[in-house]
Amino acid sequence: MFRFLAILAAMLALSGCASKFKTYDGPEVTHVLVNKGARKMYLLHHNQALKAYDIGLGFAPIGHKQFEGDGRTPEGTYIIDRRNPNSEFHLSVGINYPGNSDREFAKEAGRSPGGDIFIHGRPWKYRKGGRDWTAGCIAVTNKEIEDIYAMVRDGTPITIRP
Repeated sequence: MFRFLAILAAMLALSGCASKFKTYDGPEVTHVLVNKGARKMYLLHHNQALKAYDIGLGFAPIGHKQFEGDGRTPEGTYIIDRRNPNSEFHLSVGINYPGNSDREFAKEAGRSPGGDIFIHGRPWKYRKGGRDWTAGCIAVTNKEIEDIYAMVRDGTPITIRP
């Protein structure tokens, strides 16, 4: 019995050391590809898919994001440009939306293009949001964003297709 309790105590102590920050030493992710229609995201090393994920999108998933509050996920090619280790959404990796053409289009309409588009996890308070629940971001599970956060570097291109 003592041996069992000692093993259990050691396991509990080690689990306390677990972190949401993982390391990755595999092939470089050279591109992130999102297919909105199929609700899939791929981390690519050149033409080889390293990982594939089921995703959630903005609450109005059809069409390109044009304005703040429209609930759409952008379409086009952007860059991963920042990360938030203290995100409300577990971890998050930022996309440099809006681009120049997005800003110009919104300005001509007298509106804001919006911003703060991320790939992120799903916190407990949004667990019942359905598949497409974000304000325009790309959502994965918390475990998946831990892998993505470790694998994808700032400066990596991301293409988001309809």
